[in-house]
Amino acid sequence: MIGRPATPPERPRDAAAGPLRPVRPRAGALLYVTVRDALHDAIRDGRFAPGERLPSTKDLAAMFEVSLVTTHRAMQSLEARGVLDRVQGRGTFVTERSERRVRRLAVVLQPQASLADYYYGDLLDGMNRAARELGADLLIRHATEPVRRVVPASNGSSPERVWGGCDAHLLVNPLPEAAEAFAVTLEDGVPSVLVGARHGDMPHVDVDNADLIEQAVTHLHDRGHRRILFVGGAGNLSNSRDRLDAFATTCEAFKVAAAPRLVASSWRLHDGEKRELGDLLGSSGGPTAVVAAGYYLALDVYDVAGRRGLEIPKHLSVVGVGDPMSAPHLSPPLTTMRQPLVELGHAAVEAAIHLIEGEPQPSINLRARLVPRASCRAI
Repeated sequence: MIGRPATPPERPRDAAAGPLRPVRPRAGALLYVTVRDALHDAIRDGRFAPGERLPSTKDLAAMFEVSLVTTHRAMQSLEARGVLDRVQGRGTFVTERSERRVRRLAVVLQPQASLADYYYGDLLDGMNRAARELGADLLIRHATEPVRRVVPASNGSSPERVWGGCDAHLLVNPLPEAAEAFAVTLEDGVPSVLVGARHGDMPHVDVDNADLIEQAVTHLHDRGHRRILFVGGAGNLSNSRDRLDAFATTCEAFKVAAAPRLVASSWRLHDGEKRELGDLLGSSGGPTAVVAAGYYLALDVYDVAGRRGLEIPKHLSVVGVGDPMSAPHLSPPLTTMRQPLVELGHAAVEAAIHLIEGEPQPSINLRARLVPRASCRAI
């Protein structure tokens, strides 16, 4: 435990700084997060010096005009970040800067993942923002060899040493075998958080894929479409399976005759799959609309439809998933489900820090948002 003076230091409050002000709820933010940020800002501004004891939880709650529970949760969050240090029977102190431990997080990507891709770029943007706020370092790793070969290590080395002394792993959209291999590190005290995926009981931060697909199908159903084709990604990824299952469930609920589903072997259609898609689109009584469960799959639908002489949306409406900068510049601009990727990355780092500090961390599912554009029409 960090030593503290017998009598906590008292110093005159900077009159210019003034008292802490009541907080007001921010749209889309939990109240304790608003309180946490206000208190953290006060510490950064020098209202509370390193080593100084804070007012009691009751006094802070009165200053912020919030409940004791909300204030306590905000202080717990700052304690988990290493900003505050609670000493039993003596109070809560601002941590000396030199005492703060920098957490090291390994961000593990699939071998084929490109940082230039909008998906990974936005995720890492959110992760970097959270790392700066929480005083963490990120180590980007590509799982270039099967993870089961190194975790646990055959030579008896601990996972911590094998993966660079990291305090936690953030596994981005891993294959099932990679997630399973990393699950063993939980037993060694090195937590792993799945990002954009689910696997067993491992903590995850993901998009609510069932809600995402339900929104897409509802948008088409409301516009009169009753023959809807699903084009999905590789079936060995949890997101792909979840989206396919949600499509079937939603179509059944709407009593919509789902067209034959095309499940790709990867994140894009290969030539044979494009021919299959062309046959489905050109068949008698074929689909009037497509839900493409990935941005690059939507591009393939545009390509195949054009080659078949089908105009979007005149002959075929399309809803995609993913909203990079190019989506509104397609011809026609793509109606799509925008995933909160920056927020996803931010939440993943926060979850990892909580797990490192021994705090229980429930899995998180964030909601995607429909962005209507010109690729859909009513029939």
